[in-house]
Amino acid sequence: MTVREIRLFGDPVLKTVSDPIDEIDDRVRSLVADLLDSVQVPGRAGVAASQIGVNLRAFSYNVDGEVGYILNPVLVEVSGEPELIDEGCLSVPDLWFKTSRYPFARARGIDLDGNEIEVSGTGVLAQALQHETDHLDGLLYLDRLDKPSRREAMRQVRESSWF
Repeated sequence: MTVREIRLFGDPVLKTVSDPIDEIDDRVRSLVADLLDSVQVPGRAGVAASQIGVNLRAFSYNVDGEVGYILNPVLVEVSGEPELIDEGCLSVPDLWFKTSRYPFARARGIDLDGNEIEVSGTGVLAQALQHETDHLDGLLYLDRLDKPSRREAMRQVRESSWF
């Protein structure tokens, strides 16, 4: 089991748009294994490849006992009225802010055999799909906050022991 270290706010990989996976090789298989191991730590709903320092479009999720992964994910549908939901991030430890998220999300990508897969859900799964896809696009949830909340978040980041 390889639980990889999570990269923290300020690491340039977190602000980099991830490259698509063009070939499923041993490196990608190893990445998926590490993502699956890393997301099974208690309290984790998702881990994007960029959060473990790999600039490829892949993430794992662990919501309500369902653990999985998706390669080259694309959000193909979000619906419902966006809601302000308490959100945190492993890359920004101990900070939680109200973030606007759609109550339903559907992501499409591929599995390790190159087959098209789709993951969809509501609640925490919808939030995780949106959050992890953002990571692969070089966005942190902090980027989605309104100006006063973002200002407060950045103050808390600067004052944190991990920054």
